[in-house]
Amino acid sequence: EDTGGKKLLKNMVDTNLKNLKAGTEYLISVIGDEDTVTGFLLAGIGDFGKNEKTENYLIVDKNTTTNAIINKFKELTEVRNDIAIVILNQHIADEIRDLIDSYEQKIPAILEVPSKNHKFDPSKDYILKRVKSFFGE
Repeated sequence: EDTGGKKLLKNMVDTNLKNLKAGTEYLISVIGDEDTVTGFLLAGIGDFGKNEKTENYLIVDKNTTTNAIINKFKELTEVRNDIAIVILNQHIADEIRDLIDSYEQKIPAILEVPSKNHKFDPSKDYILKRVKSFFGE
């Protein structure tokens, strides 16, 4: 039982929640393959920015350039202020790994998920890396 670690994680969550403005609606966004994005859209995350009129998702296929992924990631994390979580397929996150590894904002949080056709590697996961750094690993 590691109560110190649990307290640290609770403090991290509490700090992130304090950064969210009360009464503001925040969205979940997704950058992923067609199956992943479709699943999240069916779950109800699809939305357009109130003023920007841009989607809060990007479907990545074989024709999508790395620059398009970078531009959407930056839009969701730097331009839009209504995004709380950015979900990425890990194999797509790998294409912009340097950008993700240098990302230091608390909000929006970055969450990497597996896809149907690609295995998940926990050693690359952004959140797991951050948690390990708090424990000095």
